[in-house]
Amino acid sequence: MTGKVLVVEDEQKLAELLRDYLRQAGFDPFCLAHGGEVVPWVRERMPDLILLDLMLPGRDGLEICKDIRTFSSVPIIMVTARIEEIDRLLGLELGADDYICKPYSPREVVARVKAVLRRTGGGQTLHSSGLVLDEPCLQATLNGHDLELTAVEFKLLQFLVANPGRIYGRQQLMDRIYPDQRIVSDRTIDSHIKKLRRKIEEVSPGADIIHSVYGVGYKFEAVQPDE
Repeated sequence: MTGKVLVVEDEQKLAELLRDYLRQAGFDPFCLAHGGEVVPWVRERMPDLILLDLMLPGRDGLEICKDIRTFSSVPIIMVTARIEEIDRLLGLELGADDYICKPYSPREVVARVKAVLRRTGGGQTLHSSGLVLDEPCLQATLNGHDLELTAVEFKLLQFLVANPGRIYGRQQLMDRIYPDQRIVSDRTIDSHIKKLRRKIEEVSPGADIIHSVYGVGYKFEAVQPDE
């Protein structure tokens, strides 16, 4: 099992330990220590799962969880040393998928991460404007028709759909779909967008959902039901 896991933990040694265990298990972990950094990071990078500590500098985990749930269904595991029942229930009520109490074994955390990803399908399934993006299968359908996307095309469309209305420049999109920082032309994004539009047009003529913003980049806009 693989995936991008965001570890939000202000205890550096603990964060590094979790990062090492997750990496060894095949995940791609990233660490943040300040609560104020989390929501912008998630909007920009869209991880596959978040390990979110309850007590953080800047913002607490419950506020962060509630904020994230306004724009994403990414699986969230709350991590806390406060074991009172109200904290557990409140965390789950705000949209957390599971919780772990400190102290814990890093192996237990990895096992919980795998279990939550299995339970949630290993990643997000997004629905918008007749689009269904099934990340575990890397399959995108529009009004029931398979778009037959490549892996890169799927990642690009998934990122845009997960952030409707937000404009992204070519470099931002390249950083998302080529995380290994390979050297490619910035016009590569234009090529991918062109192919995406063609495939969308083939199954749904007139479905104008990927928009160019001259001199800036691209954005996804959902089609309203009455359009």
